[in-house]
Amino acid sequence: MNTQTESFPAPPPKGPATPVVDRMRARGAWNPLWDGLHEMDPAWTEQFMAMGMQPWQSGVLEPKFIELLCIALDAAATHMYAPGVRRHIRTALDLGATREEILEVLKLTTLVGIHACNIGVPILVEELAARDGATAD
Repeated sequence: MNTQTESFPAPPPKGPATPVVDRMRARGAWNPLWDGLHEMDPAWTEQFMAMGMQPWQSGVLEPKFIELLCIALDAAATHMYAPGVRRHIRTALDLGATREEILEVLKLTTLVGIHACNIGVPILVEELAARDGATAD
């Protein structure tokens, strides 16, 4: 009988620690669309999220103001992330934001969408004029 104990290799580590991501998940600030990115590269995702959390940690801006900015970012035509808009509106209200402040942010945010017309309409006019010129020949 062999009295020596067999040694087994230690299980591989699960991956790098991700305390920022873990805190975001715990407080409901995690977007499930980020799960795939986190699975593929947890270290990079952790660094990116830590950078994104800097405004809250620095104390330079008031939390209510940061939440108003987040409403604008999540509601913008280039992002349109309704769960984030809802979460940031709730938090902004909890921090004392008024209905008028939030509405003003949403109105300002619509200006991002008008940029498509600023670029697209002149191009449309040019293309229609070029087409009319081509058919007039």
